[in-house]
Amino acid sequence: MYFEARGEPLAGQYAVAEVTMNRVASGRYADTVCGVVHQKNWDPLRHRYVSAFSWNELDERPSPEDKTYQQAWQVAEAVYYKRYTPVLAGALHYHAAYIKPSWAYDQKPIAQIGQHLFYK
Repeated sequence: MYFEARGEPLAGQYAVAEVTMNRVASGRYADTVCGVVHQKNWDPLRHRYVSAFSWNELDERPSPEDKTYQQAWQVAEAVYYKRYTPVLAGALHYHAAYIKPSWAYDQKPIAQIGQHLFYK
């Protein structure tokens, strides 16, 4: 949650975490959280494998003492341990509202939460 949604309102952080869990449950992605967040696909523009989650592309890690990091951890735990009521049933994709990736051109978002659009 930290790298993907730390600047988002709390609802947006929960939504990003929910997409991760939806992917685990979908059968279309890896069947573990680690498998989903570390999954890499070939990017023909970059000529290399890239992760769907931005933090996998960075070497720097946040400090566990950072308040923003602690909040992201709490959000991730709440969603993982089902202490959060899902609001995006079946949502498997999202992107920042200020971009329009090619895969989203023919898709209709099911929600906008903060600066992210969510899709089934």
